[in-house]
Amino acid sequence: MKPANESPLMSQQEATPPAPRIPIDPSLHSLFNRLDALSQEPTFLVQRQLALSLALRPYAEYAQRLPWFPLPEELELAGLYLYADFYPEDGQLSLIERVRDTIEVHVPQEERAWLDPLRHSYMDLLEILSVEDDETGRLILRSLGDGLEFRVAAGAFSRTVTAGQALLTRLIRLPDRAVLAGSALIVSAAHAQAIYRATDEWRRQMEAESGSFDLGEWQEFAKRYGHILLWQFAQARLMSLIRADERVRYRTPDGRPVLYALAQYDHREFRFLADGLPQIEGLVADSPGKPGARRVWVQRERQLDAVVARLTLTPSLLTVECDSRERLDGLKHRLASAFGFALHFMGESTTVPAHALPQTDLTVDDLPSVSVVVTEEEDRRRLAAFSESVYLEWADRPAPALGGLTPRHAATSPDGKTQAAALIAQLEQDDLALRRTGQPGYDYNRLRAHVGL
Repeated sequence: MKPANESPLMSQQEATPPAPRIPIDPSLHSLFNRLDALSQEPTFLVQRQLALSLALRPYAEYAQRLPWFPLPEELELAGLYLYADFYPEDGQLSLIERVRDTIEVHVPQEERAWLDPLRHSYMDLLEILSVEDDETGRLILRSLGDGLEFRVAAGAFSRTVTAGQALLTRLIRLPDRAVLAGSALIVSAAHAQAIYRATDEWRRQMEAESGSFDLGEWQEFAKRYGHILLWQFAQARLMSLIRADERVRYRTPDGRPVLYALAQYDHREFRFLADGLPQIEGLVADSPGKPGARRVWVQRERQLDAVVARLTLTPSLLTVECDSRERLDGLKHRLASAFGFALHFMGESTTVPAHALPQTDLTVDDLPSVSVVVTEEEDRRRLAAFSESVYLEWADRPAPALGGLTPRHAATSPDGKTQAAALIAQLEQDDLALRRTGQPGYDYNRLRAHVGL
């Protein structure tokens, strides 16, 4: 089997420093290379793709929605599944059987000695009971599936693990010892238990649906369905990635929270709203302003000593800006409860700023806190997209400031045209992107054109 850094699939991976590899016997490595070459012959190539697609199915399912790729160790374990567990669906011999029965090419006896042990090997999830600090780097492992214990030599790889962690790997059992098949995924104890429980639940569900209990033996199940362990590892990676992404915090270049979650309302009751907003718990006046002009209230978080929400009231608009979707939802509910139909919802945006996916590490349980800096240009672009969505149908939507008439209808009369022109001028003056970045985020001449101004 090719080392991970030689695999063609690794062009999709981010470059990472090479970790110590598990030592394997040269003759076993030679056998892996032979099996890999056989799997890429034209007559077997379709079956190879079927096997790898099955072992790595979760990544294919999410490929269209997520730039998410298997780890090098997952690719290697999928290759071992192809070599040792997969039986072709078109009636061909398995790869091990092809090597065993070949007579056209000489196969050294040292390689043939590995064929039967490899054929009986299976994927397993093994808890690390202890690490022996000697030149062999021996690990004492116990299967989470059936409780069997093994002592294996891991060389320098043993320095990358600690007791309590677990390995998702393949063991080859020989008459006098067990050996690791050259690749292992390291997971924390909590993640290992979650992967095992999910795999065991899958096994029980399959038994219930088939009415057969021949998968009760862990070794039998792991031999036939060891790829399910890979599926559950991928699922654990995905859930960890989702949780880590939820914890990403977005900051301006000077370190303040980015108020990316937005909602906008129109209204015609400035005084009622100006009197009621200070009564909402957590909001404090940012600047008193002048009568009839813009009023601003903010919510601060003591731990961050920063503004995490801002409500801006103008004679025709109420704009809500928050640092998270959850905070925005909470404020929207309180506004609805306090003001009811005095506010008319125009639109919202809760899409987080563009950012790279955070790195996840299943060897630990704690998720890191990640901060992403959002540039002023990126902020203005997002605010412009928000204004575009809010004003898309503005001309044909009843406007409270125009007595409930649509701007297009109001502009058909001389008085209405004057009012519509004044309203658009006010919207332009109170443009959200203009207030936050100094540059307008919308061309309000488009609104003027829509209503015939």
